[in-house]
Amino acid sequence: MKYIYETKDICRDFIQGRQTVHALKNINIKIEEGTFTILKGTSGSGKTTLMNILGGLDRPTSGKVLFDNVDITEMSDFDRDMLRRKNIGFVFQSVALISVMDAYENVEFGLRVSGANRKEWKQMVGNSLVRVGLEKRMHHKPFQLSGGEQQRVAIARAIANKPRIVFADEPTAELDTHLGLKIVKLFKQLVNDAGLTILMTTHDPSMIEIADHVISLEDGEVIDER
Repeated sequence: MKYIYETKDICRDFIQGRQTVHALKNINIKIEEGTFTILKGTSGSGKTTLMNILGGLDRPTSGKVLFDNVDITEMSDFDRDMLRRKNIGFVFQSVALISVMDAYENVEFGLRVSGANRKEWKQMVGNSLVRVGLEKRMHHKPFQLSGGEQQRVAIARAIANKPRIVFADEPTAELDTHLGLKIVKLFKQLVNDAGLTILMTTHDPSMIEIADHVISLEDGEVIDER
């Protein structure tokens, strides 16, 4: 069993006026490589804050985050940027597609940002769109795609550079239950077929049974794992 991520006593505090808000309190979790993990909790439970820290988008107030046994909290901003470019994919609730670009161009743009080898872009874009079942829709712009298809383009963009892990923050929140389940099943398929590691946040209990590992947060603390 190999862990791609491990946290040690992660705390994150925010100052609001004269008060200190303890968003995360002594978080100790492990993410096994090649698994689909769900961070479960209601709004305000600390899910997104924890994901941002794991993804190197934020730093904890105290504690350590180990990626392949390397403490990323001690990295410079430049080194954390490089870690994200080469090893991490992100899928957001809002999909964040560029409206004037078609599906192919949106995925290709992600490769430009990541610094991937230009000679490999065409194959990488094509492969990722095939994996999410959109090879026949690659020249459609976002407004020509359904909500579920837009989210699949966002997933294709996140996986095109073959990252070690994909972070998905409430990717089904703006979809109905049927489409949401399709997205979650796609994540599970990517884990099984492509060996990806995926960490997704959700507050929807209908998604839980598909995951390999579920971590429940409440008021910034881990209250259950299975």
